[in-house]
Amino acid sequence: NKSIQQIQTDNEIIKKDLNDKEKQLTPNYEKIIKELKESYQNDQKEIEQQKQSIHVNSFSSYTSSTHTVNFQTFRSSSKLINTFNGHTRIVNSIDYSTFDDHQLICSGSYDNTVRVWNVNTNKRIKLFSGHSDIVSCVKFSSYHYHHHRRNVICSSSHDKIIRFWYIKDNQQFQIFNEHNGSINGIAFFDI
Repeated sequence: NKSIQQIQTDNEIIKKDLNDKEKQLTPNYEKIIKELKESYQNDQKEIEQQKQSIHVNSFSSYTSSTHTVNFQTFRSSSKLINTFNGHTRIVNSIDYSTFDDHQLICSGSYDNTVRVWNVNTNKRIKLFSGHSDIVSCVKFSSYHYHHHRRNVICSSSHDKIIRFWYIKDNQQFQIFNEHNGSINGIAFFDI
């Protein structure tokens, strides 16, 4: 049997060893924590840059494919040009086009509507209200313009329907309604 004195001595030796090891490891822990914080901050910066890149891609999709946009330069030198008021809820999607020498913007919103705006006059020229849920995407149809010389807007919605609208006639002319869920995007490809 060990004496109490021996047990206390052994405990003191163990405590000293633990303190020495802790002193050796503490700088490593602090270094690891510092590296993790720096890595986290770098990840946050990268995420922010990716978000800006997404904005660039969104903006670039409305410009000619021969142009490039430096988002930092665009953001720092840009100023508000136009405001189009009319939607009663969040605007999800916009698209830009030129028809018959008129610059137009179409917009789709949480208010379930599609609106068409004349950029030169800042006025709404059309309102389409056939969707029963959030309009998630709007696009001017390059297909209908190039093949039929018709100015058409296509809209998709959480109501699971894609609708085509003649701008000039102010009417819906085609519906695709066999989706099983929300439709969040539209693209036209020239073949």
